[in-house]
Amino acid sequence: MNKTWLIIQREYLSRVRKKTFILSTILTPLFFVLLIAAVIFITVKSIRNEKIAVVDPSGILKESLESSKTVTYEFRSDVDTGNFVAKGFAAILYPPQSSINNTKNFRIITKKSLSRYANERVEKDISRTMENNLISDSLKIDPQTIDNLKKSAGETKIDFAKLGENENTGGSNFNVASIIGYITAFLIYITLFIYGIMVMRGVMEEKTNRIAEVVISSVKPFQLMMGKILGIGAVGLTQFLMWIVLIIGLSAIMMSFIPAEMLQQVQENQARIPGSAGETSDAMRNMASITTNLSTVNWPLVIGCFIFYFLGGYLFYAALFAAVGSAVNEDAQDAQSLTFPITMPIIIAIIIMVNSINDPTSSLAKWSSIIPFFSPIVMTSRVPFGVPDTVAYWELGLSMVLLILGFLFTTWLSAKIYRTGILLYGKKPSWKEMAKWLGR
Repeated sequence: MNKTWLIIQREYLSRVRKKTFILSTILTPLFFVLLIAAVIFITVKSIRNEKIAVVDPSGILKESLESSKTVTYEFRSDVDTGNFVAKGFAAILYPPQSSINNTKNFRIITKKSLSRYANERVEKDISRTMENNLISDSLKIDPQTIDNLKKSAGETKIDFAKLGENENTGGSNFNVASIIGYITAFLIYITLFIYGIMVMRGVMEEKTNRIAEVVISSVKPFQLMMGKILGIGAVGLTQFLMWIVLIIGLSAIMMSFIPAEMLQQVQENQARIPGSAGETSDAMRNMASITTNLSTVNWPLVIGCFIFYFLGGYLFYAALFAAVGSAVNEDAQDAQSLTFPITMPIIIAIIIMVNSINDPTSSLAKWSSIIPFFSPIVMTSRVPFGVPDTVAYWELGLSMVLLILGFLFTTWLSAKIYRTGILLYGKKPSWKEMAKWLGR
């Protein structure tokens, strides 16, 4: 055990002291924070207000068509297709059966293409206006009254409550749980690949450099394998925790420098069609609801399960990657062909995870979150939906026990391959050959 601890220390310290580790640990969260800031800045700066001249001889649009931050409508009788650009308009709008438009459809004439935001805004405004006018003509109701009635109906919300509880436990909570599930599952997915491959390459380097021959003379192959797996796993956990701290800290600093007006404009533009006052208030309400629901999440359980499945999934797959690394030599194609059966369950787990978030209580989600090959990703995505409401205690407990047993099994299996493969040179490995080593 003491020798294994020495190997863990060596693997850990040799990697965290490298400049690449320090730079990647600092620059990665900085990159993501700057990327978010850039997206916000570009989103705000790229949206412009489009001036549209409206030819409306019948007056069916004038009372209902309202300007916004994205589109400004001006009703002008002195503007036509020959002079609208010279008068500072981006487009000219003709209603059906008017002037040069003899069709049943509205026609917008532009010199340059309008932005996507402007196109969507105009389509919605015209659709809403014509709908209100048709209802008004049919029922003899003022169009403004129709707008107010629609707004009142749109403010109606549905509260989802579980049996025996009075508080709202669905709707926005489901959206928040989905976001948390996606983030945690993808983080584990990425780390399984990154640090699993890191273990494999570390074993391959020691084998090809003949360092393993020297080390094996003083420690057992199993001790060497476990030392590398645990040491690199500690590196990954250290880097991951530092990323979380840095991202939270840098995000808080970045948000403090962003003006409130800019944040409000971004929230407006994130709606399906920016600029609508109703949609802006809906966006603000949704943001407030998400913030409130974040406080109701059982964070100790979510974080605890994430760390467990992060470590359990890593240990489960790292042993297999170490076995592959011990079997191959310098040929990267051999390593790729042998790692394919190991990476396929991870990819399948991501596919199952997407379906599990859409229906976290389905049979596919339930049993996939118990099988060790898929549980690190699938169970992590289900836990935010609630325990024991969505994930029963027996499911979570059985999943954890099977993952621990799976790790012990893959470690035993990989150790038998490792002790033969680490000292084998000049022979192209195969799964059939590796299966023979298990019997030795």
